[in-house]
Amino acid sequence: MVFGKREVPLMGGECGECGESGEFRDVGDVAEAGSDEGFGFRRIERGGTAAECPVARGGDGVWEVRGYDEARTVLRSTSTVQAGLGIEMVSKLPKRIRRPVLYRDGPEHREHRRQTARFFTPRRVDEHYRDVMVRVAQARIDRLRADGRARLSDLSFDLAIEVACAVIGLTDSRPGIKERLERFFPERFGTPGLTSLHGIYWTLRQNTNWLRVYAGDVRPAVRARRRTRRDDLISHLIDDGCSNAEILGECLTFAAAGMVTTREFISAAAWHLFSDAGLLAHYRAADEPGRLAVLGEILRLEPVVGRLSRRATEPLDLPGADGTKLTVPVGDRIDILVDHTNADERTVGAQPRCLRPGRTMKDAGAPGLAFGDGPHKCPGLHIALLETDVFLSRLLALPGVRMASPPTIGFSEAIGSYELRHCVLEVNTGDSR
Repeated sequence: MVFGKREVPLMGGECGECGESGEFRDVGDVAEAGSDEGFGFRRIERGGTAAECPVARGGDGVWEVRGYDEARTVLRSTSTVQAGLGIEMVSKLPKRIRRPVLYRDGPEHREHRRQTARFFTPRRVDEHYRDVMVRVAQARIDRLRADGRARLSDLSFDLAIEVACAVIGLTDSRPGIKERLERFFPERFGTPGLTSLHGIYWTLRQNTNWLRVYAGDVRPAVRARRRTRRDDLISHLIDDGCSNAEILGECLTFAAAGMVTTREFISAAAWHLFSDAGLLAHYRAADEPGRLAVLGEILRLEPVVGRLSRRATEPLDLPGADGTKLTVPVGDRIDILVDHTNADERTVGAQPRCLRPGRTMKDAGAPGLAFGDGPHKCPGLHIALLETDVFLSRLLALPGVRMASPPTIGFSEAIGSYELRHCVLEVNTGDSR
């Protein structure tokens, strides 16, 4: 077991809205769905119970926000700053080192986001990254066809790495980038420091992993771009005066956001599609916008990151039960429980825990708050949805492709994110196109 995570068996359950069983079902055993009830139900439960009040203060003094509108108010407020995600460790860095954008707030953060927004627009995603997605996805699918069997998490991580590297500019790496990143990311935020034998071991291990990623991936990319600039994030950071250490921090931040989370979402989306014949037929028959609508609804239902945290820098008023006002004091931490906010019936409509592509949502987009909101909203939504569709649309076109075993579910406690592993795909090696 990896520190800071828990792994749970695949559990049965029941959807509170439609009453469907939560056990894994083979595609061949499912009657075709497709009605007002939708196609399926939430499969990844992070625990806890829904509270009647959208905002409540826990016994530990941390505020928990389960309401959609209330969460968006917190995320958009200028009276809060980033919390969690290892920010306590980052705050100990020397003052001369500029923090990665994830850990900054205020005018400097907004200016950085404004300057880098062009790397994530829908047009740029389509024109600059689609070809990379198609090439890598097809190569992994060809490998699956040749071998007849593969783990979905391996295929999706390969894709996520190459796409994120194209955006960031990590295109001059030495062999072994996947192994270096896998060593770096298993142990997440919140790990203890030099206060125990485990903490000492973890600190030394992670420092070694930082050096491996720097020497094998970041330094070669920076050297190439100091000679000749390219149209990518690393070139922008060089022009912005960042040191190599600061560029390393930014690269790892974007790697976590662009590689790790996308790998998990691809697995979650595939799990839904393989285990619901009606949804699968709907997805296969749809055009690209229709398929993206399906994926957006799956992402709303199964947000990869389940907890976003902020800390109040000024008193912040939020609505409480029965119309009362709650005031979050300065210094208090606020946890936004995204899996709850995305199931807030006031915003997402009826049967919020069921999968209904194209549902009408009040003042909200298809993925809800799965990518956050406000100044720290993740800019990679268009990239994540398109690369997932590019991969899955080709994968599901393979004759005879099937899910031989469903994934196991693990959780990273610090941010409430899920990890889906051991999902095995099979295809008859004699099938060809």
